[in-house]
Amino acid sequence: MFIRRLISSKMSSQALFNTKILKVKPESIKFSPTSVFDGSLPVISDPGTKQALLEAAQIIRDTDETVAFPTETVYGLGGSSLNDQSVRNIYKAKNRPSDNPLISHISSIDQLNRKIYSETGLDSSDILKNIPPSYHNLIEKLWPGPLTILLPVPPSNIHTLSKLTTADQPTFAVRIPSDPVARALIALSDTPIAAPSANASTRPSPTLASHVYHDLQGKIPLILDGGACKVGVESTVVDGLCTPPLLLRPGGFTYEDIVTIGGPFWKDCKVENMKTIKANEKVRTPGMKYKHYAPSAKVVLLQPTKDDDALEKQKAFRDIFRRETVEIPNLQKIAVLTTKYLDGISPAVLDDRKKYELLVKTLGQNGEEIQANLFAALREVDEEDKVDLIFVEGIPEEDEGLAVMNRLRKAAANNCIDF
Repeated sequence: MFIRRLISSKMSSQALFNTKILKVKPESIKFSPTSVFDGSLPVISDPGTKQALLEAAQIIRDTDETVAFPTETVYGLGGSSLNDQSVRNIYKAKNRPSDNPLISHISSIDQLNRKIYSETGLDSSDILKNIPPSYHNLIEKLWPGPLTILLPVPPSNIHTLSKLTTADQPTFAVRIPSDPVARALIALSDTPIAAPSANASTRPSPTLASHVYHDLQGKIPLILDGGACKVGVESTVVDGLCTPPLLLRPGGFTYEDIVTIGGPFWKDCKVENMKTIKANEKVRTPGMKYKHYAPSAKVVLLQPTKDDDALEKQKAFRDIFRRETVEIPNLQKIAVLTTKYLDGISPAVLDDRKKYELLVKTLGQNGEEIQANLFAALREVDEEDKVDLIFVEGIPEEDEGLAVMNRLRKAAANNCIDF
């Protein structure tokens, strides 16, 4: 019995694929202004990019396997939303619980109608018939882009979406990404693509192809390398099927964007704030359940409480630093990721009684920069610098701060200290 278990363990740890990384040039991909509605294909001027996209599209369309690809938010791990085995392979590669729903990515509203709702030949006046009016202002301004909406699943006589994509719920999540590589892959495969972040489950989301390779090498056949993701956190998820509407997950568009652009229906939009979710409780969107975004090292989030001068904030951090470092034996390397007050803080200010290697790195000077750099910085200090403890200076929960603090609380497993 022991030998059988040992052999099984070795087989399960062996690489299933010789994972390829194919570089692509996003700037060589051009969509027409009407393509978001009519589904017209992109023009791709770079032959290497076109060949790589066609190879990836063939995997998505004709096999049960998965492909990692860049989006404007983070890298996604994609398989057909219509294929049960493709969705199983997403869960398998990520080691992700299968009751966590997946977002379906489409290249156009025409594709939504044809491939998910099985409706063809709609004229222009009916093109939005499967999208409730509550969303029309938002998608007119924010699609393509990092906005995910909830829609009703097709009627029971239409067997398109895999129930594994929706976690067998009455709604599904969908968006049109703005990244040209992502949209081109979806358009060329003519397949809605279910795609969570392309990382091992619970790890920080990947914003570079190298992050994907670190987590998933040997587990997937192909990674499209389109460079760094511009937004840096996942899409904003909203539910306009209920009244008042809900912001289920903050992301690439801010709460303020949704309320301002959405029109009168969205002026009373509420923010979902579920602190704990029961083991058997269903969730409507990714990121609401289970551990997320966590490095191997312990993370301590410093929650801003009020503006103060830098000296007072550094004194407050010194006290927090000493309390937290006492609790962890054999500390050697500590990272401090800063946003405002702690830039340039020195080991001498923090604790001159012990010798630590202290790494101080700024996340950026404004919300957009901090959001874009967040996951890459967490991965850098954890995977490359191999620190034992990470302090992160939080930011106010307005504009990009709502999404940033949402991700940081999950990364810190709610190990948060007022600062």
